[in-house]
Amino acid sequence: MEYTLEEYEKKCEEVRRINDKCLKMFEEDMSRLSAKTIRRHLNNVDFFINGYLLLYEPLTIEDGLSRVWDFLDDYYLRKCAGTEGTRKEMAASIKKFYRCMKDHGKISETSFDILCDDIKEIISRPSQE
Repeated sequence: MEYTLEEYEKKCEEVRRINDKCLKMFEEDMSRLSAKTIRRHLNNVDFFINGYLLLYEPLTIEDGLSRVWDFLDDYYLRKCAGTEGTRKEMAASIKKFYRCMKDHGKISETSFDILCDDIKEIISRPSQE
């Protein structure tokens, strides 16, 4: 979809407000984890949903389900100088986030299962560096 700059910024702001609510929900669900672990997962997921998904067009977390493959298999390694280890950490954070969204009814069980299969396949093969 084509947006003017003003429309794009307005739509991104709208998506960020929704994303912030989802991040708060995610943080609450992780309350039993250490502060350092919570911070790492939040930072990783924030980068994916508020950075990558809004980079070229205002995509929602639902849209993000179909973008995880490109993000982990290409963008993260190329643009973020990610390593196999940091890619696995990022994948774990994204998976944990989407599990939370499934548990709260934001995405379907089927969508989550497909995401898990994709992540497992991405992580099991070497990067295309």
